[in-house]
Amino acid sequence: MFLAKLVGGLVDIASNFNPGQFVPSDPPPPRRPYAYAVANESDEDRQFRRVFQQIAGDDMEVSPNELMNILNRIISKHADLKTDGFTIESCRSMVAVMDGDSTGKLGFDEFKHLWNNIKKWQGLYKQFDADCSGVIGADELRNAFCAAGFPLQEHLFQLISRRYSDENGNMDFDNYISCLVRLDAMCRAFKTLDTDNNGTIKLNVKEWLQLTMYS
Repeated sequence: MFLAKLVGGLVDIASNFNPGQFVPSDPPPPRRPYAYAVANESDEDRQFRRVFQQIAGDDMEVSPNELMNILNRIISKHADLKTDGFTIESCRSMVAVMDGDSTGKLGFDEFKHLWNNIKKWQGLYKQFDADCSGVIGADELRNAFCAAGFPLQEHLFQLISRRYSDENGNMDFDNYISCLVRLDAMCRAFKTLDTDNNGTIKLNVKEWLQLTMYS
């Protein structure tokens, strides 16, 4: 039900705002042959790949459970980020929206893309947590989403707040990231389908189900 309302809210947004105001991240790059990828990597990429190998294990892919463990291990070291911890449900959702090749796991490029987004959004989280409470307050949240590339119309902002914020309207770090990953994926999918960039799309049943089930 929430996803259906969120999709409807995105359509409503696009009809009230210039679609160019919404700036989702680029899609993860397609998987490249391993030998080609390694031969053309920068020093930074090679360093990241070594870390990825330690996280992913022998299959060189990150499962939802592995993603949950690494995210929770890292945020436990950040006392300035209030969180109840990433759940397996939220990590399955993140994998689903980033899993371009439908393996059910994240390969190197998919994981790196997600990781870079999380780092970028973490910076915004700290920036808009003006009182250093560890959460983004209700009065800070709208500007935080806008800075991330999503100027939310009131109806959708309230819908997201009810889903991801606490009873006082405050959003902690894991809910903030989970929300942005999903919102980013859905806006990216919308822009892909909005081929003439007029802010409206037409979906058949299959496309509607794909958008709501995998975003």
